[in-house]
Amino acid sequence: VQLQAFGGGLVQAGGSLRLSCAASGRTFRSYIMGWFRQAPGKEREFVAAITWGGKTTYYADSVKGRYTISRDNAKNTVYLQMNSLKPEDTAVYYCAADSGSTWSRLPRNYDYWGQGTKVTVFQ
Repeated sequence: VQLQAFGGGLVQAGGSLRLSCAASGRTFRSYIMGWFRQAPGKEREFVAAITWGGKTTYYADSVKGRYTISRDNAKNTVYLQMNSLKPEDTAVYYCAADSGSTWSRLPRNYDYWGQGTKVTVFQ
């Protein structure tokens, strides 16, 4: 599967952005989808994940209550709604697909990655 993330940009602290990740192929619904981010000089970190049908979601503590992951299997797209953004949310955000049987917060468990979309939050 090929993934393309978009929707990043420059936003003031307290603002919102919605990221989208479009997937190619007809097997999108067979993947657990995740969002990760990587700030300059830091390791890639887990942000959120959503299971195949979209009923179960997982979040990093740092974004819980502010971010919402969702998916539309009919459109082969996963979303990340980001509210109450903070400067520390600044990073390149990546979507990823996991063909495994259970969700994971580890980047190494994800099989496919999008190219990343940059989010910059200024004070």
